[in-house]
Amino acid sequence: MAVVLAPEPPIVEWIAEVDRRIKGVESFIAGSPVVLDLSAVKLSKSAVTHLIYELEHRGIRILGLENADPLSAGAGLPPLVRSGHAVVTKVERQEPVPAEVRREPATLLVEKPVRSGQSIFFPDGDVTVLGSVGSGAELVAGGSIHVYGTLRGRAMAGSNGNARARIFCSNNEAELLAIDGYYLTAESMDQELPRGPVQVWLEGETVKIAVLD
Repeated sequence: MAVVLAPEPPIVEWIAEVDRRIKGVESFIAGSPVVLDLSAVKLSKSAVTHLIYELEHRGIRILGLENADPLSAGAGLPPLVRSGHAVVTKVERQEPVPAEVRREPATLLVEKPVRSGQSIFFPDGDVTVLGSVGSGAELVAGGSIHVYGTLRGRAMAGSNGNARARIFCSNNEAELLAIDGYYLTAESMDQELPRGPVQVWLEGETVKIAVLD
């Protein structure tokens, strides 16, 4: 569901190979969501940061880290992800958990639309956007994500291991949706899903999308 790059030691030679592939094929991963699989290397957080910088300098934007040591990840770096399966369903709105037994999380309120290229990272709770999210923009939240407009960018909820987090938007045109690291790209979504409000949640290792009536 996404392009996976798997660095191998020595890193310098691997980056040189990436350079050769970029020069040889102009369309190499152009516009594709990219996940960096670190299973073959053992890198410190500073080394991971430098590697991501080198790739982004070449026009390769990393959306997530797979098989990474938690100690080498954290604030300022893409979230940890695990590849998952996607199922699109149409179900009725689920009943909310009673307020008296639900602990309210912290919330970041964004009162303006999020423009293309902007990135919002809020690991402490929910992110609420009172507008649309542009193509190429990115929302990362430790809790749930609420978009009161069209979601055209990337939304990653439950980034700190919260599998109960959800994504809500008034209209879904997202490039990538993720819950607790399990992700779903635009190519994997049901293109016949009706326009309008939807919710996204994680059931086991399956990312699900449902129309909200």
